[in-house]
Amino acid sequence: MDFELSEEQRMIVETTRAFVEAELYPHEAEVERTGVLPVELIREIQAKAIAAGLYAANMPVEVGGAGLDTLSWLLYEKELGRANYALHWTCVARPSNILLAGNAEQRERYLMPCIRGETWDCLAMTEPGAGSDLRGMKASARLDGGDWVLNGTKHFISHADLAGFAIVFMASGEEETRAGRRS
Repeated sequence: MDFELSEEQRMIVETTRAFVEAELYPHEAEVERTGVLPVELIREIQAKAIAAGLYAANMPVEVGGAGLDTLSWLLYEKELGRANYALHWTCVARPSNILLAGNAEQRERYLMPCIRGETWDCLAMTEPGAGSDLRGMKASARLDGGDWVLNGTKHFISHADLAGFAIVFMASGEEETRAGRRS
């Protein structure tokens, strides 16, 4: 069994590491000291990440991503993880994979602007008392005419301050396959 990285995987590691060291490390102390990540800095680093092919790398090639296999993706994330979370997650964004499940109109409206770096998504899943256990969530959604009315509390929503939209997990009824379980 060969455990050597492929040439492509070595290039991914080297490129990502060089980017982290040159573009993220220089800003870590200031971001950690102030707790602020200025939008101008986000946009500057984001443009460099897009140019380097590191932005939205989790997405398939068909939609403009890098189409990394699982191991290459893990190597990429490992290198990004060497830097401050706010810097690497915000400036070198990876849109939520759930956006790939949308229909053509939803992909164009939500996924593609994230891949192009025009906006960010945020994920509202975690709840007080339930954490990220979707089966234990209490927040609910009900259809009222043509609108969904949401009721409940979410917290720990990374990038809610920057996001153009939120992916919100809500219970909307009972599952027929699991008597009494919320869905």
